[in-house]
Amino acid sequence: METRCATPLAITTGEPAGIGPELTLILAAQGALPAGTVAIGDPQLLRQRAAALSLEVDIIEVSPSQALPAQRAATLAVWPVELAEPAVPGELNTANSRYVLETLALAVTACQAGQAAAMVTAPLHKGVIIDAGFAGFTGHTEWLRDACGVDEVVMMLATDRALHAQAPGWEGSGDLRVALATTHLPLREVADAITVEGVIRISRLLEADLRHQFGLSTPRIAVCGLNPHAGEDGHLGREELDVIIPALDKLRQTGMAISGPFPADTLFTPRHLAGVDAVLAMYHDQGLAVLKYAGFGQAANITLGLPIVRTSVDHGTALSLAGKGVADPGSLKVALSVARRLADQRAASLG
Repeated sequence: METRCATPLAITTGEPAGIGPELTLILAAQGALPAGTVAIGDPQLLRQRAAALSLEVDIIEVSPSQALPAQRAATLAVWPVELAEPAVPGELNTANSRYVLETLALAVTACQAGQAAAMVTAPLHKGVIIDAGFAGFTGHTEWLRDACGVDEVVMMLATDRALHAQAPGWEGSGDLRVALATTHLPLREVADAITVEGVIRISRLLEADLRHQFGLSTPRIAVCGLNPHAGEDGHLGREELDVIIPALDKLRQTGMAISGPFPADTLFTPRHLAGVDAVLAMYHDQGLAVLKYAGFGQAANITLGLPIVRTSVDHGTALSLAGKGVADPGSLKVALSVARRLADQRAASLG
């Protein structure tokens, strides 16, 4: 059966030596891509990877200005971006780093022009992009912030059920929404990056998108402390007393349902998560290690605060798995599903 979708979801296929291209191909071969999905990448790379994995997928090249062809089983529409050099699974090549950024730029431009409803990103490799000379690159989230011209964004990951839940009852069941006060920073820089103003801004962004994108009328947010035991009244660090508590006090004065700071080692337990819609963690591994334990491969990443919809997978490039056809496309499938729902909700809210 053929179906058409006016505004596509655009998948950037990520690091060409990683699993991003084949995850996209696996879903296409399974007929599991949402109607109106287009990949952004090198068509020749995708054809070669499909052949190597014995995946029967018909690659159809189109431009962003063209309507997508009628979707059939085992087809994949592609907006072409050409590799600098052929990609070998598992072998990073700095020559292709610019290609990865070009796929992102095309996706952002398409979303801003109304040619794509949302962008969904397969994993990239930060190290090879930095090694290629893009010294300021720290990841998708920060790059998208700058590309979209906004001052602040929030990185939030959530398990599948939590991404779709809009009513009480899911919390405490192992499903999580976790947002980050800081993202891709060395650990020694985290404490200096946490400020009263920053915690206030990020908390407000988180609450606003929990309202607008997840339909929560009064989002309930729990906040982690930075230090062990949330600082132990200043004996194990003063960031809670000097930064986090003053910020939360100001937010509560505005009516926000925000609590904490709590010791991170006990907050992520069912009893403490009951009645909580999202957790704000202070740094990357504090929150995401727990979330990935709870739902790795069945969670997605959402960038809050952007003027476009962007979701992503919950994992990296998995170079050791690339080209073997054994990578699990579950997280990409979740990211696509959430992107379509958020895009439809945003379109409805705009009239």
